[in-house]
Amino acid sequence: MTHSGQVALVTGASQGIGRACALKLAASGATVAVAARNQEKLAELVQQINASGGKASAFPVDVADEEQVKTAFKTALGQLGKIDILVNNAGITRDQLVMRMKRADWDSVLHTNLTSAYLCIQQAIGSMLKQRWGRIINITSVFGQTGQAGQANYAASKAGLIGLTMAIAREVASRNITCNAVAPGFIETAMTSGFSEDFRQNALKAVPLGRVGTPEDVANAVAFLASDEASYITGHVLSVNGGMLMG
Repeated sequence: MTHSGQVALVTGASQGIGRACALKLAASGATVAVAARNQEKLAELVQQINASGGKASAFPVDVADEEQVKTAFKTALGQLGKIDILVNNAGITRDQLVMRMKRADWDSVLHTNLTSAYLCIQQAIGSMLKQRWGRIINITSVFGQTGQAGQANYAASKAGLIGLTMAIAREVASRNITCNAVAPGFIETAMTSGFSEDFRQNALKAVPLGRVGTPEDVANAVAFLASDEASYITGHVLSVNGGMLMG
């Protein structure tokens, strides 16, 4: 797979899955616009990509803030000229049983995980329509497919991303733009590093492959969906979960 000559914008790129996606796309030839709140980590990522012969630029943004999203995309388009690939990866958790969940925690998760994807797609789609080519990839979750106790807000946001993926896929297919989702299972990231050892062992019992996934496992799936090899795939949810959910 090659993404030479293409521009990819990845949200939540400062760590974990987003960082792995940025590195993978850069390694396959894409110019990568990395977007996240942590400017220091973005700068380190850009330096790493550029030092290895790739091309990357940082665009600090809080994707839950509509004006920041508009500004970041306008700046990226002005600097890089186009956006061929959009990876909506930014996400947070605010876990709590629904009877105790604060409205602010519901709203923050929905805004960051779901509304941000709509905002980013809206800003990137013009460039894709103009060139009649594009790849939109939304990072959802196995819990958007199965639900998860104590994560009503997170599961709802990730399920919403699946519906958004299918709706956008239908809207833009005639313009040679695909929209797909990747649904990771139990992946070793900063978000999962705080889990207790008991939780981890119990979680692994539900994974037929018997191991925790890596951010690179997810990045490989993203790179494939962003490629010409996946040109006849759209509206699809690609599970990267070690067999945790099948069918």
